[in-house]
Amino acid sequence: MAKGKLSPFWHAVAAYLQAWTRTPTLAGAVRMAAGWSSSATARPAVQSSVTGSPNPLQKYFEAHVEGRGIWKWNHYFEAYHRHLNKFVGREVHILEIGVYSGGSLEMWKQYFGPQCKIYGVDIEPACQAYADESVRIFIGDQADRDFWKRVKQEVPFLDIVIDDGGHKPHQQIVSLEEMLPHLRPGGVYICEDVQGSSQRFADYVSGLVHSLNATSISKRVGAELASAATPFQAAVHSIHSYPFLTVIEMTGAPVGEFVAPKHGTQWQPFL
Repeated sequence: MAKGKLSPFWHAVAAYLQAWTRTPTLAGAVRMAAGWSSSATARPAVQSSVTGSPNPLQKYFEAHVEGRGIWKWNHYFEAYHRHLNKFVGREVHILEIGVYSGGSLEMWKQYFGPQCKIYGVDIEPACQAYADESVRIFIGDQADRDFWKRVKQEVPFLDIVIDDGGHKPHQQIVSLEEMLPHLRPGGVYICEDVQGSSQRFADYVSGLVHSLNATSISKRVGAELASAATPFQAAVHSIHSYPFLTVIEMTGAPVGEFVAPKHGTQWQPFL
């Protein structure tokens, strides 16, 4: 990473992550997952309204047997639909890193509808062939911060970024640092293929999770608790991890503080 080009916030995240990965915490979590055992596997699963309904992205992918190539893990489609269905039928600006054979650009166009504007990023100049009236292609290296500066100058805002590019941690980290702050409120950032060497990107995201949990708790009248939101917490709503997939959702409106009020009149005396 080019340290001189990072904001103070990202310097703090990087410093925390370097310290955290030298502690036993990460190793303990890996041991717990490796020895996983559950007594609840025989119980029926609870389905959400999104996952229990037909998934148009999955249907499109399964029916797409000819034409431009699409290469995705099957389990991605449930996460896509869960986090992106709110944009369907609206004007939405989506950028996908990694155009490859152009099939996913057509998939997003079909899913979101005629109001969507799609931007593709790839290092291969041949991918310019997939540009049309609703798709614009940028050719460049996703690990190049100067390239992202040029993209942001020409694309003033985005609602969705999907990183299906080079899958190397340094590429994923630079893309996230440059483009996550470029999302509009309510936007969604997705990084695919977080596996193998990209586990270092997952470790980096763990530093973001730590920052999302930062607190400065104070008490108010009536024992109400409050914690002022950091700039990161004001902008980032949640961080989700799926197998090989990371999803970050932005807040719909800036958050000033988190509040824990007490309701009720009957309380145990031991707190």
